[in-house]
Amino acid sequence: MLGAFNPLNTFSYYVRLCRELRLWQELPERLFPERLFPEGRAAAMFLEESGDISSMPEKLHLDISYNERIRPLLDAVDTLRNLGVMKEGIQLPSIVVVGDQSSGKSSVLESLAGISLPKGHGICTRVPLIMRLQSCKSQETQITIQYSGITRSISEAQITEALNVATEEIAGPGKEISNTPITLNVSKFNAPDLTMVDLPGITRVPVHGQPQDIYEQIARVIKQYITPKESIILNVLSASVDFPTCESIRMSLQVDEKGERTLAVVTKVDKAAEGLLEKVTVDAVNIGLGYVCVRNRIGNESNAQARQTERELFSNDPHLSKIDKSMVGIPVLAERLMKIQALGISKCLPDIVRKIDTTLSKRQAELNSLPRHFSSSVDATIEFMRLMDSIKGIIHRLLIQGNTENFQDEPEMNCIACLTRMFKSYSRDLLATNYKSTGNLLVEEVNLLEEARGLSLPNFLPHSVFLNLLQSRMVSFSERSRDLALQACDYLDKVICRVIDLQTECYPQLQSASRRAFQALMDRKKDECVRYVEDALEMHKTIVYTENPSYTEFLQRMQEFKKRFMEAINQNSSSVEIEGMGQIDLQKVPKTCDLLEAALEMKMSLMAYWSVVRIRLADDIPLHLRFVFQKIVQNDLVSCIMKEVMGEDFTKIGNILEECSATTNRRRNLIKSVDLLRESKSALSKIM
Repeated sequence: MLGAFNPLNTFSYYVRLCRELRLWQELPERLFPERLFPEGRAAAMFLEESGDISSMPEKLHLDISYNERIRPLLDAVDTLRNLGVMKEGIQLPSIVVVGDQSSGKSSVLESLAGISLPKGHGICTRVPLIMRLQSCKSQETQITIQYSGITRSISEAQITEALNVATEEIAGPGKEISNTPITLNVSKFNAPDLTMVDLPGITRVPVHGQPQDIYEQIARVIKQYITPKESIILNVLSASVDFPTCESIRMSLQVDEKGERTLAVVTKVDKAAEGLLEKVTVDAVNIGLGYVCVRNRIGNESNAQARQTERELFSNDPHLSKIDKSMVGIPVLAERLMKIQALGISKCLPDIVRKIDTTLSKRQAELNSLPRHFSSSVDATIEFMRLMDSIKGIIHRLLIQGNTENFQDEPEMNCIACLTRMFKSYSRDLLATNYKSTGNLLVEEVNLLEEARGLSLPNFLPHSVFLNLLQSRMVSFSERSRDLALQACDYLDKVICRVIDLQTECYPQLQSASRRAFQALMDRKKDECVRYVEDALEMHKTIVYTENPSYTEFLQRMQEFKKRFMEAINQNSSSVEIEGMGQIDLQKVPKTCDLLEAALEMKMSLMAYWSVVRIRLADDIPLHLRFVFQKIVQNDLVSCIMKEVMGEDFTKIGNILEECSATTNRRRNLIKSVDLLRESKSALSKIM
């Protein structure tokens, strides 16, 4: 656009343009190239001082100005920062000012803003200071300070006092460090549009009453701000120090190893001018965004005097004048910071929008997942019935359907699988238990038949002997059957209590009442199950009956082995193998007894009948337990909780369903979070 004008006739136009772009103090060679205006900078300075702008156009129609393009972005980011969106884990692009103690950080900020900040020995900045600079057309400066929910307007003369008061209120009157920020809004004519975060200066040795861990405190605050990849690190270095040894450089490299988001500002250049050119051009510490050398205001100098002295210093000093003009001066620093800031915001903004949308959806889902808040007994009753339906439905899916979708990471909540393992283990134990004699073979049977001799006909086996032998074999397995009933009931108890706790966790009184009611129900059901097992065992001990064809088939198969057994006895064989009994040592069999064959018949009958009994028990006891558990879920659980909770007075349900303080606080925090994110989204939508 500039090339369209005749440079010899439009010098005043360039001056006015610089005023419009608020770059008057700089008037860089890019606007006044030396090939067109060798005296451009001096002439511009002359016009600024004389105020002779009679030849300037009344109004410039610029297609795009910096203010129109960048100010909305800065306003949006500042709005997000003021809203506290960073508390939601969403990082904002920031220019973070770091440096060793007394490196000149505050003086650099003063030069950029044209205001005075607290100075003194030791740490002056004990909390993060967010300085928001905004250019305005008015000659009147407007300043506000914000901290701890307080916002008030102050004058330039009150800045130092206001910052000290705010710092003491946040971090205390001592020397402690806090990461709670103070925001200083400065609207000033000709100020650069920047938002920067000034952090406490780095010190290793505590002095003047500072805490012993002062370095650790400061390091935590600095790392919190410079670690996010959205942060631009403005590293302030004194020209008199060795850059690689600076602690601020070391911290920067820890989070920005290649220096891609680090800009260095070199202060106090008049005290160490010799060799500075080499230090800023060699770049031994990976400063990716380059160096800017500045001369800060000293003593009672005005801003205009300080900038004039700075220009003369970099123009006349034999060492400093050799440094490229694109690397010197506060105006250059301001322009570079504005460009870096604008680029960073433009780059990060789409990602910030996505993060806000994602976080908002997540927080809204968490809020919706909380129980509905109610204000009447009717609403409470409805909520109670909903909870009961939910508890019943979940347990039904777990116990009856085998659906574990709500407990994917809890294998112990797979009821069908866990109960099946219990029942199969019990069945295996039963089926693996064959009828075997204790001690010498057939001795027990022979002795019992001897005692019962004469109670029945010689060719009939006494029923009492059969029962006696059967009962002695079942005693050892009675305890295993009772253990199964207790184990299964205890497992169901844990599962249902787990579901009750999850569904009523927001209502501690309802949770306690529900568990109390269920425990009483479960105690009764456990007793019923144990009684059923004991009755079943007693029934099999006292009553002998079966129509199972396997009993007859087993006896028929045993006849062949009986024949072989008797032949082996008659032939005085040492052993014989019989199905279900293995290798039999005939040396221990009473061969001369006339009841030997009857004893063998008795043993075979018991073996056949035991095979039937163990199949019955393996099916009947698990079947009964499953039936009882199903009745608990379908009929008993909800009714027992309702009786415990409601009783005869339905008006108490509101108190029972009063949510716990943790849920109330969580609801309150989620509502605040959702409102904050919605407001943040609205602020961004205006510029996106």
